[in-house]
Amino acid sequence: MGNCGNIGGKVGILQRPYFRGQSLNRLDAKGRLRIPTKFREVLQKHYTDALIVTMTDECLVAYPPETWEEIETKVQDFSLVQPDQRAFMRHFISSAEECEFDDQGRILLPPLLRKQAGLGQEVLLAGMLKSFEIWNRGAWDKHLEWNREHYQQIVEKVALSGL
Repeated sequence: MGNCGNIGGKVGILQRPYFRGQSLNRLDAKGRLRIPTKFREVLQKHYTDALIVTMTDECLVAYPPETWEEIETKVQDFSLVQPDQRAFMRHFISSAEECEFDDQGRILLPPLLRKQAGLGQEVLLAGMLKSFEIWNRGAWDKHLEWNREHYQQIVEKVALSGL
């Protein structure tokens, strides 16, 4: 929410229900994660107030259930004999877990997912519009450094897509 000039009223600057920004958080001893207010509000206002969490290559990614259902609808038509599609399903789809919020606004990240993502106590959440990523803080810092070193090449490739 932003301040609307001198009028003093609060208004949402961007209207689409996307996850934006970054947040440093800590997992408690049981592996519970408090979701930042700005992400939780997107869920509460526009989706079912729960998350589907799955593994990507280097981190976990959290989706609103409605967005996850769109992914499942597309994936259900994958070939069971095409190796790349089966590999994607084994890694991405089979690791998906439903995570509901407790009374304190936390989700329990399953131990296997925490282990696969190498999550320690300190994590970084990164908004990715329709989802958000949950990173081990050290892995995030290394990834960010790589991005900085290759920024020009990344920008040139993205520019080809019309952005």
